[in-house]
Amino acid sequence: MASPDNFDALVRGRHHDPFALLGVHAHNGGRVVRTFQPQAREVNLVDTDGAVLARFERAHDDGLFVADMPPRKRRYRLRITTFDGSVYDIEDPYRFGSSLGELDLYLLGEGSDIRIYEKLGAQVRTIDGVSGTRFAVWAPNASRVSVIGDFNDWDGRRHMMRLHPGNGIWEIFIPDIGTGRKYKFELLDQGGNLLPLRSDPFANFSEPPAGKASIVYDSGYDWQDGDWIANRSSSPNLDRPVSIYEVHLGSWRRKGNNEYLGYRELADELVDYVSDMGFTHIEFLPVSEHPFDGSWGYQPIGMFAPTYRFGEPDDFRYLVDRCHQKGIGVIVDWVPAHFPRDEHGLRRFDGTALYEHEDPRKGEHADWGTLIFNFGRREVVNYLLGSAIYWIDEFHIDALRVDAVASMLYLDYSREEGEWVPNEFGGNENLEAVAFLRRLNAELHLHGATSYAEESTAWPGVSRLVDQGGLGFTYKWNMGWMNDTLSYMSEDPVHRRYHHDKMTFGLVYAFNENFVLPLSHDEVVHGKGSLLGRMPGNEWQRFANLRAYLANMYAHPGKKLLFMGSEIASYKEWNHDQALDWHLLEYDFHRGVQTLIRDMNALYRCTPALYERDFVPEGFEWIDWNDRDASMLSWARRDAHGGFVICITNFTPVVRYDYRIGVPELRRYKEILNSDGAAYGGSNLGNGGNLHADEIPQHDRPYSVSLTVPPLATVWLQPGE
Repeated sequence: MASPDNFDALVRGRHHDPFALLGVHAHNGGRVVRTFQPQAREVNLVDTDGAVLARFERAHDDGLFVADMPPRKRRYRLRITTFDGSVYDIEDPYRFGSSLGELDLYLLGEGSDIRIYEKLGAQVRTIDGVSGTRFAVWAPNASRVSVIGDFNDWDGRRHMMRLHPGNGIWEIFIPDIGTGRKYKFELLDQGGNLLPLRSDPFANFSEPPAGKASIVYDSGYDWQDGDWIANRSSSPNLDRPVSIYEVHLGSWRRKGNNEYLGYRELADELVDYVSDMGFTHIEFLPVSEHPFDGSWGYQPIGMFAPTYRFGEPDDFRYLVDRCHQKGIGVIVDWVPAHFPRDEHGLRRFDGTALYEHEDPRKGEHADWGTLIFNFGRREVVNYLLGSAIYWIDEFHIDALRVDAVASMLYLDYSREEGEWVPNEFGGNENLEAVAFLRRLNAELHLHGATSYAEESTAWPGVSRLVDQGGLGFTYKWNMGWMNDTLSYMSEDPVHRRYHHDKMTFGLVYAFNENFVLPLSHDEVVHGKGSLLGRMPGNEWQRFANLRAYLANMYAHPGKKLLFMGSEIASYKEWNHDQALDWHLLEYDFHRGVQTLIRDMNALYRCTPALYERDFVPEGFEWIDWNDRDASMLSWARRDAHGGFVICITNFTPVVRYDYRIGVPELRRYKEILNSDGAAYGGSNLGNGGNLHADEIPQHDRPYSVSLTVPPLATVWLQPGE
């Protein structure tokens, strides 16, 4: 109702429904146009050709103007004359109806719009022939929401939004706003109190954290990876090689003055390097926007925005595109478990616990200083699912690695008695998170993507199908294997016989899940040292230990993951503020480890026995698991067509001459890999390439071969011609 009180509330930014007053409205048998222009001395109503139709009268001293709308006119513009004499024409945002249809609003309210990112946030649109940006945000408990930006002097009274009361969506279309304009949301809580300015939860691009503004972005990228996407299967191909190079984009390599490489620079240097090294996939530590460099991206605040640190979103698209053109799959770390408390983020977004739980026993990670998503709220689930699918659809990502899954599954995760609330059955399982993860994985697979769980407990069926009672992940990180084997490798070889089970125990459960063997970033930070730094002995022995360990890993059941820098045997812990020590490749030992990784990737990719049956017992058989006194291990890996590879590892610095192992067949065997090779920095002891089996029973087999196993080395054998 047009009354002085309502006018006063409007100009003070306190009116809950600005569309009820502003724009065109019936009045005294005709129509009037109202506009709020606090910067204007004078306002005129003009037609699309610029002819003046009427002069506005000032209805409030603070800048509310009213004019009669000529009959039969529908289209109009506003001509603003400012106090300094500037004159310009603008479209009136309050003449546009809602561009969210009934179905849109229904699906948003139901929490079932998987492409929610096309509805909320800042969407560049053309409406009624006028280009601009539609802004929409979910804030059901706010009493007023405005878009502020560099286009309205950051004045929350200028572009107050309309509320769709059924689902708490606020919306406005602002003409003439396009890519590159900065904006935030200004909200009043239920009591009319001004909240800290908010970034857009659905922003596609953001400025540095100091400014905290979101940026309107409309992609114009022309993808060139059609063949790759067409061949991407909707069902996981578990029988394919997966060798992952895990990368923190900010510290892989830097340029002068310790500056970041941009996405496009990385698209050339990093992608070529990964291709040369023979990895099948790159995994990026989180690229979602985040305020704190030291979180490495694991405390995201922009779940729909690649970080500004390395360029624009289309630059990131180029990086992914180049990976695909080189035949490299792309995995992105994705963090749905928690979010930071930064005041411009999701915390109490509309003055209430909207994305998080009100109860801190459910809604806070005290250890991390973060807040937990409320997986029981359909709108929050929709937000997270939309984010996941956004990365798949808009950036052609092939897989998501889901961080901190254990913290999602258990209500008592890192909590003491009395600090958590049991579920409805009295248990510690977060049933709402379980339902979310199952739905997430189902959606990812429908979109041709795979998923990796960083899950550190014995939760059953993490990588089993949902209809089989599992969580639906494609793969699970094998944290047990990683912890046990690194612990073993840190022992002095003279003591390893007493810890032999650490190298064998992983095979007890190796086929319970679809495992990835992760030597990740978490293992080279926080005082743990580098992989090389964990190896005992003198310099030669340390490098030999590392080579033997890595070659053993590549022959072990499970897909492979190696964090950047490990392939050059970094001396130091990873430091996110510095580039890797690439100068180490000037030295033979370091270059030798790199060469070994390159050669193993090549062998791995062309040897089905090493990957085809990673997840079934038929793909593995022990030869000798119990030679603990010699700290020796030997096994065979089998493919689905009769091919096999034998792996023998000597975890002591003692050469094993005439070491006899049982073999499946009476034939010639070829040494296809020896981690002690001269090219790798080893002593170059070996078997001259060929070995012949004897009809001498060994290890419950009728045939055997005698070979030399070098010190601290792994040898792979394959049947010869």
